[in-house]
Formats: sequence, C-alpha cells, structure tokens
Amino acid sequence: MTESDLSELRKLAESGDVDAIAELVELAGEQGNVDELRRLSDSGNADATDILIELATERGDITELRRLADQGNVAATDQLIELAVEQCNLDELRRLAEQGNTDAAEQLMELTAE
Repeated sequence: MTESDLSELRKLAESGDVDAIAELVELAGEQGNVDELRRLSDSGNADATDILIELATERGDITELRRLADQGNVAATDQLIELAVEQCNLDELRRLAEQGNTDAAEQLMELTAE
C-alpha cells in the first residue's frame, strides 16, 4: 500500500467509514504500527486497543500497558500485572496496589513473601 493509499484510507476512516477503520486497524496490527494503533485506540476503537495490548504484552512494553491501564482498560491492567510479576517489578505492582488493585496487591504479597 502506497503512502497515498494509506492517506486516503485514513481520510475515509476519519469520516466514519467502518470498513476503512477495520482495514486500517488490521493493517496497523499486521505491521506492528504502534503509533497508528494508539491513534485509533485513543479515538475509541476497541479492536485497535486489543491489538495494542497484545503487541505491548508481546514486546514487554510496560509503559504502553501502564498508559492503557491508567485509562481504565481492565485487559491492559491484567496484562500489566502479569508482566510485572514475570519481571519481578515490585514498584509497578506496588503502584497498582496503592491505586486499589487487589490482584496487584496479592501478587505483591506473594512475591515479597518468597
């Protein structure tokens, strides 16, 4: 797809063309285009958000997962906790626990008890 085609697809998506949005999300996911997915996610596209969470998890991108979790995304929060546990990131678990996340608090207690 040329840059011109992509530009036209973005214009159609911005005008609300559902097929163009779906194609743009799919293309961004296939290319691992985090910036495009983030833009689509921030505009409210749940599919883009799901793919963004998947990519962030695969890449171990705590910053992106934190950004989405802080926006209230439960799936991102769950993945953030899982990644923090895998990385023994006590600071992140503590931060989430202090925000009232009981799963993070439980994981933090388990890790610190060892």
